Amino acid sequence: MVARGLLTFKTTPSIVATGVTAGPLERKSPFVHQFDKVYDDERCGLKTNEHAHAKMIEDACMIALSKIDLIPSDANFLLIGDLVNQMTPSNFSASTLGIPYIGLFSACATSVSSLLMAALLTEAGMSNCAIAGAASQHNAIERQFRYPVEYGAQKGETAQWTVTAAGMAAVTPYKKGVPSIKCATIGCVTDLGMTDPLNMGAAMAPAAADTVTRHLTGHGMKASDYDCIMTGDLGKTGFELYKQLLGNKGVEVTDKFRDAGAEFYSNDPTFLSGASGAGCSAAIYFTEIIGKMVAGEYKRVLLIATGALLSPMSFQQGDTIPCIAHAVELTMK
Repeated sequence: MVARGLLTFKTTPSIVATGVTAGPLERKSPFVHQFDKVYDDERCGLKTNEHAHAKMIEDACMIALSKIDLIPSDANFLLIGDLVNQMTPSNFSASTLGIPYIGLFSACATSVSSLLMAALLTEAGMSNCAIAGAASQHNAIERQFRYPVEYGAQKGETAQWTVTAAGMAAVTPYKKGVPSIKCATIGCVTDLGMTDPLNMGAAMAPAAADTVTRHLTGHGMKASDYDCIMTGDLGKTGFELYKQLLGNKGVEVTDKFRDAGAEFYSNDPTFLSGASGAGCSAAIYFTEIIGKMVAGEYKRVLLIATGALLSPMSFQQGDTIPCIAHAVELTMK
């Protein structure tokens, strides 16, 4: 009987290169020195936020490919997504890059769901190089899901700041000396009735806790087996709730547990509960985490990207916020 939602990759596809681009405000991040390109203008000198969003994706893809001496025509698949209506920036970037494209939407969990799809295609022998990743652009996302930026709405302490960043990874058949994808867990949608788009961390925390416990149980692992267990963008509020939920499920929570959203802007109170956005986890996973693995500081990590699956329509109609979390386990072999 096939286990529900559990994936094991016998060929351990590898992440051979990454590319990360970020906006000017992201210079406030303690991780900025690891980003490949930081723009001086939020719109990258282009007409709209959405055009800038697409350019960030294109540049991140090109950077990842250049690190392994490839060009877009060498890649078999482009597996990416974002949060804008019908993934408009991803669609336009795919048009420019010309790589066979599958748009993916798991909200802010897309950084991991795209990796899983790339690994599946590679495991099946159908891809020699797939580009996977996700991106977000602050102004484009905020005006769609919350308030127009110009409105100047005051936000509470549970609110998070949408990151302007794109993170892309090149996934190939196994290669020694780089992180490889060992196994994964596809999340179940969790909805506990929350409706506040300014408290996303709390809405997503149950989904993250569920996926982590399913991954540990299903793959026969313990939290102590990992050098790092990092969630994507729960922020400070959601991260504390998530750790409490894990404790209630019998998982020992240690300082190995990290959250990209809580750490992205450090302790700067300007950003309230921290960072969010599809580009948040992608930017940190494909710099900080991959970098520590290549350097030998981490041997085995578990990455859990979380996503709030609401839309402007569902929010306006007063619906609740269904959430998802996907997990991927990386190892150095």
